[in-house]
Order: sequence, then structure tokens, then C-alpha cells
Amino acid sequence: MQFGIKSYFYNIKFNSKYLYQLLGPLVAVIFWLFIDLDPKNPNISLMAGVALWMAIWWVTEAVSLAVTAIVPVLMLPVLGIAEVKNVAQQYTDSIIFLFFGGFMLAFAIEKWNLHKRIALKILSIVGKSPRTVLLGVMISTFLISNWISNTATTVMLFSAVLALIHETKQYLKHDKEKFAAAMLLGLAFSATIGGMATPVGTPPNMYFFKVFRETYAQDYDFNFLKWSMIGYPIAITFLMVCYTVLSKYFMKNLHSFEIGRDYFREQYKKLGKMGPEEKWVFGIFISCVLLWFSRADIDLGTFKIHGWANLFKMPKFIDDSFVALTAALLLFLIPSKTDKGNALLEWEDAKKIRYDIILMFGSGFALAYGFEVTGLSNWLASQLLVLKGVPVIFIILGICCIVTIISEFASNIASIQLAIPVMMALQKNIDVSPLLLMIPATFASSIGFMLPVATAANTIVFGTKMIHTKDMFKVGLILDILGILIITLMCYLYLA
Repeated sequence: MQFGIKSYFYNIKFNSKYLYQLLGPLVAVIFWLFIDLDPKNPNISLMAGVALWMAIWWVTEAVSLAVTAIVPVLMLPVLGIAEVKNVAQQYTDSIIFLFFGGFMLAFAIEKWNLHKRIALKILSIVGKSPRTVLLGVMISTFLISNWISNTATTVMLFSAVLALIHETKQYLKHDKEKFAAAMLLGLAFSATIGGMATPVGTPPNMYFFKVFRETYAQDYDFNFLKWSMIGYPIAITFLMVCYTVLSKYFMKNLHSFEIGRDYFREQYKKLGKMGPEEKWVFGIFISCVLLWFSRADIDLGTFKIHGWANLFKMPKFIDDSFVALTAALLLFLIPSKTDKGNALLEWEDAKKIRYDIILMFGSGFALAYGFEVTGLSNWLASQLLVLKGVPVIFIILGICCIVTIISEFASNIASIQLAIPVMMALQKNIDVSPLLLMIPATFASSIGFMLPVATAANTIVFGTKMIHTKDMFKVGLILDILGILIITLMCYLYLA
């Protein structure tokens, strides 16, 4: 009888998986049959149905995320939205090569035990409790992400955070999985939030400055310092809110480690001096960081710091993936003194690369491509025009809501490129400063915490399989809502 009960509940669980698998395409078909977002352009509704299908599979984890990633390649050509070759090209975006190069560096750091040295050093400073470790990681990530891309920041710190999780989980009595999830989401989310603080922290901020100076420079003075005066208050407030949400959701039963910081200091001393391979890997790692920091121009308003990419004939052809791949190449070329006849990194070491994560990256770009070519993104952005005549604070709230929805499915730069023209059109019809519309939209384009493919940082940490989709969705929804409210209130108070 006991066996029969177990078998019964197993079958319910087993069948629910197939139910969710069916639910994704079923909702898409129902949507296509009964909802027409734009009678003049049926592709808009077709693309929305594909997005719903993928979102359901992501949230329910009905199939592997890599399997969900195949949906755009199959459905966009079948629905007449785009050719297979055009969709397939989205799976080779340069960010994927940043991911590849960054993880080669991470593999080398792990191979030569440098990750343990970094983790123990951090724990010797902040290792009082799980909450202080989380806060230390989030603040460090936030400060770095103020100046370099969110993706590069996440890749840079990823192996160290994994090492922190490994070193500390053994000293926790319970909820070890929740601690790991909090740490990884803290890394990804603080990288995204850190990009909001400065004009150079993330591409949407730079795009805003470019358009604003070309269109409104004669009428409005807005520079690096003025952005930071609103960017830092919003970003710091949001960071503290994010830390509070993560610690409350994942760490409510975690209070302190069974050992203190002195233990971590002793463990660090036992590692001894760095070996030659550690020094090489650490040197390449630091060089990578410095090159990421200094690649692009930093426009401070009154003067500009020129990046090293200007040394090349076409600076715009050089991006963060170039730095990561150069580092990876060096790791495969520099010989090891300990392991004679081999390099710091061998291809056998690189076989651990997660190809399912590469597919996930590609699906995010393919989805964004579908939003663009069908006009779905434009349709979503154009819904903001109904806000004409509404009080300003509700206009800002509406802007943040729509742009955030777009940003969950499209890249943040694509989101702001779609939103800014709508903001400019809306500004012509209402008597408010363009800053009051464009700046909230720019901040909102960086919000994307619910889905694994909303940002590259989300995708990277989700690939560890230490985070449940339902947890990311719940926490992400809370943070999306709180982020929208923070941006709305602070932009209204500062700019209105």
C-alpha cells in the first residue's frame, strides 16, 4: 500500500511536467487564435505568442532551458517572421564570446587554485555571517559595475563567488542551497544595479547621452556629474533594497557561520606563497580588468578620457569580448613550470564550457531580434502615448512599467533604443522637460530580474543550476516592482 501511494504521487509529479510542456504551446496557440494586438501587422501577435510560450517553459522549468532556447529557431521561420539563417546569427553575438573567454579565465583560476585564495581573502574580511558575505559581494560588484559592463563584471567575479559558496557552505547547518542562490543572484543583480549609477556603467546610459546631446544640448545642460547626482541615489537605494529582499527571501534562517573570520585568516596563511602559475593567471586576470576599465572613452562632460581602443583603425570594432578572448589565447600559449610540456590551460580543461548557457544567451538575442523585426517592441513602446494628459508622476510610472516589460525580453540597449524615440514624441505633446521622460526610461531599461535571459548576468549565474526558476521569478518580480517605484519617485522628486 505504501508503494502504491508513493507511485501515485510520483505519477502526479511526472504528469505535471508534461502538462507544463503542453501548456506553453497551447497558450501560444490560444493567444494567436483570439488576440490580435495590431490588425495591420499580424506578426506582432505571432511574436507575442512565442514570447509567452518561452516564458511559461522558463518559469515552470518544464524542459531544460537549453531546449527552450531552440524555440525561436524553429518558430520564427515557421510563422514567417524571419529566415532560419537570420535567427541563427543571433546565437553568435559577441557577448557569447565574452562569456567563452571569461570562462576560460575562470577555468584557469580554478585549475591553479587561485579562486580559493581570493575567496579566503574576502572571507577573512567579511566572513562573520552569510549576510555579511552577501553584502560584501554585492557592494564589490556594484562598485566595479559603475565603470565596466555588467556582463564583464559578472564574468570577472563569477569564479570567486563560486569559491566563496564552496568555502562557506560546509560551515552552514542548513539552507545551503538557498545561500548559494542568494550569492549568485546578488552577484548578477548588483552588477545590473551598479551600471545605473554612472553614464558609462551600462550601454543604455551612454545611448541616452548621445541622443540627448544631439537633440537637446542647446536647451538643457546635463553632464556626467548631474547624472551621478541622481544615478547614485537611485542605484544605492536599489542595491540596499535588493540586498534586503535577497537576505529576507533566502537567508531568514541563516544567522552566523559555525566559525569566525580568524579561521579564514588561518586558512589563507596555510596556502603559502603564490606559485608561478597562480602569478601568471592573476596577472592576466588583473590585466583583463584594467583593459575592460580603460577600453572605451569616458566622457566626464568637461573633459574626456580616451580609451585604448582608439589605438586601432576602427575603435568601434573592439569590444569587451576582444579582451576576454585575448586573455583566453594567452592562457593556452603560456607554458606551465609545474606541468612540463603543457600550458596554463589545455583544451581538456576547456571542455567544461556550458553549451546550454551559450544556447540560452542565443535565445535571448533571438527573442530580442524577433521583437524588433515584427514591431512588437515598437507596439509596446507606443502604448505610452496613451499617457498624454495624465499627471506627470503617473506618466513616469507608466514609462517605467512598459520599458521594464520590454527589457525582460529584449536587451537593455534595444529597450532604450525603442523607448527614447517614443519619449521624444511624447515630450512634444506635453509640456515637460525631456529629461523627465528620457531618464526614467533609461533607468527602467536596466531593470530585468525575473527571467534567466533578461540580462547576460542573469544567464551566467543561472547556468550553475543552483537557482530555481521559480525563485528567480518571485524575487525578480518583487525587485522589478520596487525598482519601478524607486525610479518613479526619485526621478519625479529630482527632475519635476
